[in-house]
Amino acid sequence: MQSIKEQEQIAKGIKINLEMIIVENTWLLNQIDFVQVNALASDIQQANHIFMIAAGRSGFSMRSAAMRFMHLGLKVYFVGDTTTPAIQKGDLLIAASGSGTTSTIIKAAEKAIAAGARVFALSTQDQSPLAKIANNLVHIPGAEKEDHDSSRSRQYAGSLFEQFLLLLTDAVFQSLWKADGTPAEELWKRHANLE
Repeated sequence: MQSIKEQEQIAKGIKINLEMIIVENTWLLNQIDFVQVNALASDIQQANHIFMIAAGRSGFSMRSAAMRFMHLGLKVYFVGDTTTPAIQKGDLLIAASGSGTTSTIIKAAEKAIAAGARVFALSTQDQSPLAKIANNLVHIPGAEKEDHDSSRSRQYAGSLFEQFLLLLTDAVFQSLWKADGTPAEELWKRHANLE
């Protein structure tokens, strides 16, 4: 059982860490080229279907983005789900990989390109194999999983990249929603109702 003093110390540490996370995300916000982000929004608007792929915690962020884009009425699939159809010409694959070297994501990007689809990469590395084969890229210069020197982030592994993926895709959703003008009540009708 923790003493009151220990509880206060832990609570203080949590607040300090949350402040650090917000500061790091704000720093990263100021490193982003929003012309690249605009290209992402444009590709999303023009795609017949949107496919999203990422692994691990990045995958959770991308699944969240897929849900929001679905709320806009877009046809969105997360690669690997059993109901994901074949990608085709006119479709878009949004591929997130901090290192840009995740083999399954690169293979999916190669297959998408072979099928005539466009590939948009989200990565910390602008010269990675994924970045080089993608049609477009948002370079997110956060720390990769194995950056242990804390030069870009004091957080563990690729936490900053994973957090920023969620924030950035939420901002893209927000902008597309405002441009679309559909009332929130209409979007809500598309929300899962079997919960």
